[in-house]
Amino acid sequence: MKITLSLLLALSGAAFSVQAQEVKGDAARGAKLNATCIGCHGIPGYQTSFPEVHRVPAIAGQNAKYIVAALNAYQRGERKHGSMRAVAGSLTEQDMADLAAFYEAQGASRGASAPVPTPPADVAALLTKGACASCHGENYNKPIDGAYPKIAGQYPDYLYAALKSYKVEGNPQIGRANAIMAAQAKQFSNKELKAIANYLGSLPPDVHTVAQSKFR
Repeated sequence: MKITLSLLLALSGAAFSVQAQEVKGDAARGAKLNATCIGCHGIPGYQTSFPEVHRVPAIAGQNAKYIVAALNAYQRGERKHGSMRAVAGSLTEQDMADLAAFYEAQGASRGASAPVPTPPADVAALLTKGACASCHGENYNKPIDGAYPKIAGQYPDYLYAALKSYKVEGNPQIGRANAIMAAQAKQFSNKELKAIANYLGSLPPDVHTVAQSKFR
């Protein structure tokens, strides 16, 4: 049976609805908890070598709900990454909410009024095929739900590595378990995924990296 994007979205919407009791985040407390986070996410252009060399994602200005969802995925092992699982495993739900509130507060619609470059025809066709805007919203900066990330202006090499990870199956060390993204990513070759990532990374961003004082 072929699973359509609309069915996957309906299923994901049902999953979100059961999370009615969301923990309210305290950005001020999150600022005091982020000592571990800034070692990677507080250094502009900082690179990791797992599972390949790429910049760590910019998370300042990212949706709080998405940050919490990502941390939970690392904690449960749905996103396979040793360092992130260790970090997430040490956090309570309140810790996650507070950190997420802190990072979300560091963004202020930086890319909202900037002109958006038109994608080349071949990339536009790929974005349409993947129905990327169906979840990530207008200019890939206004997701239809906060549990989806803003991806406009994100580091292209990170986006490429993340997209490829959704195609991985049966590997205990790498990969991401997400039915919606797996269904979309598996339609494309790695070359096509890189083209998508490069275009999305060229867009005006809301997400960015805020250099911490010790790294400036």
